[in-house]
Amino acid sequence: MTLNLDPVTLVNFLLAVIILVLGTVEYTNSRNATVLLIGAAFGLFALSHLITLLGYAATLSWFLVLIRLVAYLIVICAMVRIVYGKKEPSAPTE
Repeated sequence: MTLNLDPVTLVNFLLAVIILVLGTVEYTNSRNATVLLIGAAFGLFALSHLITLLGYAATLSWFLVLIRLVAYLIVICAMVRIVYGKKEPSAPTE
């Protein structure tokens, strides 16, 4: 195992972990499944970045493709929930 501390991958990893944590915290506060889906997807992105940082990207290339594909599908599901989900009526303004 050879560490690959590419700055772009490292920044992507850190940002994905932050989004995972924020999604989890918001879900515990609101029980909004959409933010949990987004957080989970970015958790998978973080896992793929971690595998790359640890130097296993070449060995696990198909696994990385699978992880990222699932993550993108989860984001698509979350976006579909937002776009086609039940709309809350807006409060009347006076």
